[in-house]
Amino acid sequence: MIGCRRRPLSSMTMLDEQTEPPDVFGGATAAPAPWPAGYPEGYAVVDVETTGLGRDDRIVSAAVYRLDAHGEVQDHWYSPVNPQRDPGPVWIHGLTSAMLADAPLFPEIADALAERLAGRVLVAHNAVFDWSMLAREYARARSAAPVEHRLCTIVLAKELRLPLANHKLESLAAHYGVVQRRAHHALDDARVLAEAFRPSLRLAAAAELPLPLHVCRPLTEWVDGPAPVPGPRYGRLYGSGPHGSWRPARRRPACPYPNPGRLEPGGPLVQGMRVAFTGDTGTERELLEDRATEAGLHVASSVSRLTSLLVTNDPDSSTSKAVRARQVGTPVIDERAFGELLKAVRPASGVHG
Repeated sequence: MIGCRRRPLSSMTMLDEQTEPPDVFGGATAAPAPWPAGYPEGYAVVDVETTGLGRDDRIVSAAVYRLDAHGEVQDHWYSPVNPQRDPGPVWIHGLTSAMLADAPLFPEIADALAERLAGRVLVAHNAVFDWSMLAREYARARSAAPVEHRLCTIVLAKELRLPLANHKLESLAAHYGVVQRRAHHALDDARVLAEAFRPSLRLAAAAELPLPLHVCRPLTEWVDGPAPVPGPRYGRLYGSGPHGSWRPARRRPACPYPNPGRLEPGGPLVQGMRVAFTGDTGTERELLEDRATEAGLHVASSVSRLTSLLVTNDPDSSTSKAVRARQVGTPVIDERAFGELLKAVRPASGVHG
């Protein structure tokens, strides 16, 4: 465990002026008019650096840029975090054990971070990863992040059909001419993403595109069972009708991640995997599909040699999907095992940060 000496919280929650990347947002620009009704009133652009990508890994730094309804910067915040363990890939995030020894523990910054997330849509690049890490840290602190919805800038880029070579943050930044100064530093990554998100938001607004918002469920819901799906706060979500009902249409947005192949025995789910469902399930089928989509999986309507896994509680059934899975050797797991694997979906290779 890293040493427990820590600076006072007040001196750690904002990045020192000497190390703060310059703000290069430039002057405010006029927002397109009319602005779509039902768009969110504010955003919290988030980046976290971590000890790794697994469910037991910890946050070593976090940053938030708060934006108004039109994507203009209101303020920003940053803090290192003592993970109480080895900091992991120092060669990526640059934070050593010595640098983090005096940093606050996550429970000591939880309230300050929550204040900056409250009432806003969480925006991140590969948002399911940042949200999952935050949700786990808040769960460990016996609390919950005050976030109702998240927006993934990878998904938004796909919806806008931006001509990107790949879905890395550096490619999105280059598309908009945003200069990265300290890649994998949480504050600079958040700045870069905020600056790239603003023109993307403007393009979506000009096209009256429904924003790809996904509900954020507290981590405890995976253990205690599904909570009621909240009503719409922002009107036009995927599949919402003129009256703004929440339940998405069955035509889902395209999965932004490439298919990494089949589920390996004992291995994790990876974003981009194609998952099919068949037979009766204890949880409402549409809710299972929603959770899979939100985790970055591709929900398939049929089974083929490209299908990564089939979820069914009766693997010997005679449904067409189960029969086809047996024919082509598609891995089959039951609903309970699928729920466990959903707790720690591995990010798609090369897209986070």
